[in-house]
Amino acid sequence: MRHIGAYFELISLDLARAQRELTEQIIASAVLAICILFALLMLCLGVIAYTWDTDYRVAAIAWMGGAFVVIAIFMAVYRARAARARTPLLADVKREWAQDRVILERLLSPDEE
Repeated sequence: MRHIGAYFELISLDLARAQRELTEQIIASAVLAICILFALLMLCLGVIAYTWDTDYRVAAIAWMGGAFVVIAIFMAVYRARAARARTPLLADVKREWAQDRVILERLLSPDEE
């Protein structure tokens, strides 16, 4: 029974770590997204205001759109790498169960003598 209790403790620790990592990621992503959004809006507004009475206003808007596409591609690649590097859910429990399963199979198997 103590062994089963240890599994529940491992599960709770893994779930707590996963929740903490997810919460940190969500908060950091939200703050970053809001800051970037406002900075980009101000930058774009400045570029458009600067080039409004010139022949370059359409080119300026097109270049800004292209820059946003490049940044979006970069961030999609970054997010995919970060998702792969994240700790799998219940990894410690799976590892311990694999070790214990081998021991249990040895204990429960008929002796071959």
